[in-house]
Formats: sequence, structure tokens, C-alpha cells
Amino acid sequence: MPKPDFSRVPPFFHPYIKQVTEDDVLQALKNQAPSFIRFLTSIPAGKRNYRYAEGKWTLQEMLQHIIDTERIFAYRALCIARKEKASLPGFDEREYAAHSKASNRNWNNLIEEFAVVRDSTILLFQSFDAEQLESEGMASEKPIYVLGIGFTIAGHVNHHKNIIEDRYLAL
Repeated sequence: MPKPDFSRVPPFFHPYIKQVTEDDVLQALKNQAPSFIRFLTSIPAGKRNYRYAEGKWTLQEMLQHIIDTERIFAYRALCIARKEKASLPGFDEREYAAHSKASNRNWNNLIEEFAVVRDSTILLFQSFDAEQLESEGMASEKPIYVLGIGFTIAGHVNHHKNIIEDRYLAL
């Protein structure tokens, strides 16, 4: 299945989708998980609660954000595939991060949680047939479709990996 039709995805998500090199959403999700987990395990302990600027997230907060976002987007994909008619609510990522208590969490537990959430996302997307992947719905008062959500999930991780490399580990 090709990459999503950008006209069916809110423009805010286009930069994420463009970061996915694969043309198949399942391949993108499957390929990304092991390399991202290896990347996370290689991050030195001293960097995990580092902020590169005032008001920016620590790496633990960022990883919790990645996990939270994947859960929310997978739920949106499920609802839309099941023909939910109501617009699904948005979420304020800053508020979620502020209340996540991620800095009190064990780094390895966060990595394990990401792995489990990703396995669940893969199983969910494996369960969708072509019709379900093309299903359209509303989230945050914007039209979106299931395939676009899947690519957004993968692109979101790539986006944050690039930020980690450029702003947290480059120093």
C-alpha cells in the first residue's frame, strides 16, 4: 500500500509522514521498533533528565510523550476503522507531559513500555483490511484516515529521534 494521500491528512502531520521512507505502513512500524529501541538503550544515563533549554522536555518526558501519542493515535485509528461518527478529541501534549511524572520513571521500563505499545500498534494495523485502512473520520475537528494515522505514528517517532540526536546528544 502506498504512502497516504496528503489531501486526506491534516497539514500538521505532513512533516511526520515525509520522514517515513517505507511505502508500507506495517513495514515502517516493524522496521522502526528494533532500531529505535537500540537507540534508546544507547543513551547515557546522564542525558535522560537533561533539558537542552529552559521549558524543553527531558528525554524521559519525550519518551513518555512518544508512548502517549502512539496510544492516542492507535485509539483514533481503531475508532475510525470501526466507523466512529463522533469527532475524536485532541490532546494537549504539553499538559500530558507536565502531568506524566516521566522523570520519576525507570528508563528501562519506559523503553519496555514503548516496545509493548508498538507491538500492540503493529497487531492493530495488521488487523485492518484495505477498506479499514481507507476509513475516514474526524480527530481534533479535522478529517483524517486510518492509513494516514499509521504513517503519522511512525513519522512522529522519527521526528523525535532526530531531535534527540540534534539537540540532546550532539553536545
